Amino acid sequence: MILSGMARLPRFDLAGVPQHVVQRGNNRLPCFLDDEDRQRYLQCLRQALLRFGCRLHAYVLMSNHVHLLLTPDETGGVSRMMHTFARNYVGSFNGRHGRTGTLWEGRFKACLVGSGRYFLSCSRYIELNPVRAWMVSQPSEYPWSSYGGNAEGRTDSLLTPHREFLGLGADPASRASAYRALFAEVLPDELVEEIRAHLQQQRVLGTDRFRSWVEARTGLFAGVRPVGRPRRRSNCP
Repeated sequence: MILSGMARLPRFDLAGVPQHVVQRGNNRLPCFLDDEDRQRYLQCLRQALLRFGCRLHAYVLMSNHVHLLLTPDETGGVSRMMHTFARNYVGSFNGRHGRTGTLWEGRFKACLVGSGRYFLSCSRYIELNPVRAWMVSQPSEYPWSSYGGNAEGRTDSLLTPHREFLGLGADPASRASAYRALFAEVLPDELVEEIRAHLQQQRVLGTDRFRSWVEARTGLFAGVRPVGRPRRRSNCP
């Protein structure tokens, strides 16, 4: 199923398939002013995950945007969850800070994520956001992400391990160790740009086989389109 609206990019949405979601503050303004805001956001998120049947695998709360990697049990689960809990958080935020009006920049963006290296790379991409933003030197130094739960074995009730993560080891300690070791390798710039492009265009991040499978299920082109207008054909040699 694809959720779309007039003059909007199609949003690919299939039950049981992970989605990389980003939600930005309006006009790139902060959506968190203090740690209590962040705690309240995570509380709203925890309640929404349970209510709408979504499983969270990775996340990071930045100052003016949020990244989530999650899998819906049913088609439409992510959209229903984001709409409801984002609205609830705005009410809490506005009440605390004596403001009114919108907080988020329109609809959230989302793209499907394939298994294998793409899923684990996307998870690392999310947890490395504070490092790329020069906020910390190591992901372990940033408290508002899933890195502690995934890479260090800390208890995080928000997280549900994906099968790709479970395949890293036979027990929680070995899985955390193997996942942590992945961060010793730098994410290639080409892969970072690939993740960003697919998220911006709300397409399907994965192998050609995975994209073909999604296209067969949805009837829509799942790849990234070239940026900019197509070049006009010229009669000149």
